[in-house]
Amino acid sequence: MTVTDTPLLNKSLADIATQVAGSTRVFRHYKLDFCCGGHLSLQDALNAKGLDAEPVLAELESLADVEPETDWAGSSRSELIDHIYNRYHLTHRQQLPELLKMARRVEAVHGNKPDCPVGLAEHLGHMSHELEGHMQKEEQILFPMLRNGLVQQAAGPIHVMQNEHDDHGEALQRLMDLTNDMTPPTGACNTWRALYAGLEALRHDLMEHIHLENNVLFKVA
Repeated sequence: MTVTDTPLLNKSLADIATQVAGSTRVFRHYKLDFCCGGHLSLQDALNAKGLDAEPVLAELESLADVEPETDWAGSSRSELIDHIYNRYHLTHRQQLPELLKMARRVEAVHGNKPDCPVGLAEHLGHMSHELEGHMQKEEQILFPMLRNGLVQQAAGPIHVMQNEHDDHGEALQRLMDLTNDMTPPTGACNTWRALYAGLEALRHDLMEHIHLENNVLFKVA
């Protein structure tokens, strides 16, 4: 079978992410957007990035023996909502204030250096504000509706949340642009390095968060 004949290439990133344990790590490595861009087939996503399919497929196929992750698609809506709230909503509320403090410090101390991410603190402040409003709408409106089985009535709020997820995806891309793909320059101080490591963790968590909502919770709904 040739690479172009591989069925995996015709599957959407969202389907692979939900069906192949460990695949989201591979997608993040190659900067393939499986949350907001999850509707794209693997082939189309690779083409858009100009990536060779062979190494990506090799990594995905090597995951066959990886221990399966929790099958959230087989869980109840309430179980999945509890997981999203405890694992992601609470985590984001811890991450962003600390990242904002570090970004302000880095810009204050190193603002005259060409590699300094000037504007990062302002962007993180905007992200924090938007994400907090988004999570509150989920917690106060959407999640209670889904817990109570009001699936049809939830269609409107779900559409709003999906649109906001697209905005969060654009905000993550802006983070990448501001930080040279979250790569600290040679000789960066410990705070600068810790900031970028924290931003990478935020990116990982927010992508997983959006993926679980767009591709699992909202599909079940």
